[in-house]
This record gives sequence, C-alpha cells and structure tokens, in this order.
Amino acid sequence: EEQFVESGGGLVQVGGSLRLSCEITGFTFDDDAIGWFRQAPGKEREGVSCISTRDGSTYVADSVKGRFTITSDNAKKVVYLQMNNLQPEDTAVYHCPAHVGICSSGSISPLTFPSWGQGTKVPVSS
Repeated sequence: EEQFVESGGGLVQVGGSLRLSCEITGFTFDDDAIGWFRQAPGKEREGVSCISTRDGSTYVADSVKGRFTITSDNAKKVVYLQMNNLQPEDTAVYHCPAHVGICSSGSISPLTFPSWGQGTKVPVSS
C-alpha cells in the first residue's frame, strides 16, 4: 500500500527556515521519483522539486531555486525538503507524492503522480 506522511510544517516568519520530511511506504526507492508540490488557497498545485532515487538527480523550480534543497535517505525511505529564506509566496500545503521512474526534466506535473497524502501546512508570516 502506498503511503505518504509529510511532517515538519508550521508557522514560520519571513526569512526563516524549515525542513519538511516525507516518510514513504509502498516504493522500493530503487527507481522512484519523489516530488514536492505545494498548493496555496485558490491557486493551482505547483511542482516545487523532485528527486530521482535511481541516480540522485534533482529538479528544482525556478521560483525556489537557491532557497530550497531536496534530499533523500533511500535506506530510511524518507525525502526531505530544506526550505531557507521563506517568503509569503511560499505559504501553502506541501505534498510529497511518488511514482516509479525518474523525475521529468524542465518541470513536474501532478498528473504523473497518482497517489497523494494529506500534506503539511507551511504558513509564512511577517
């Protein structure tokens, strides 16, 4: 059974940092793409980052590049999203779905991720 448990979210001030964690079951982490998406109220779901467990390659959206870093612990089947210099536009619910294969280049689409967890909230305030 596929399961995604996001944690680490919480209220943070502008310029602050958080590290989100995603515990995943139902995937081998041998050849999987683990994505981070976010959705703010009234906005479309946005692909933020992705890591391919096959080779460790990553995708990071331009909107967060230089501030967010995705990493994975394949043995523990946990993926992290380190978020630095948080801004109000980063406020959203963050999700970490997965699918077999590698991350798409250029961008990531929620349509390629069939299963989703509940997410973790990241409110960024001034």
